[in-house]
Amino acid sequence: MSKGASEASQASNDGTVPEPAKKVLRTVTPPYRGRPDAEMTLVGTAYALGLVVLLIPLLPFIVIVWVISKLTGRVARKAPTDRLPGGGSSR
Repeated sequence: MSKGASEASQASNDGTVPEPAKKVLRTVTPPYRGRPDAEMTLVGTAYALGLVVLLIPLLPFIVIVWVISKLTGRVARKAPTDRLPGGGSSR
């Protein structure tokens, strides 16, 4: 049995609390030091430029669809409801 294990068993038998560790154990892995990630920045920039190249030609069509949807929504709100079943007029 190791010395640490025997001290732990004695501490539990005596009812005393063991002292905190005085030395911190070193790990196997080296500490992490952050660094700029230029490769991923380049990939992100290329991805963004690719999206811009694809979306700029589609922008006029997107605007046309948006305008048509706004116009049809406005016409639908102004439509009389008495022609619809269960509409606003009572007989």
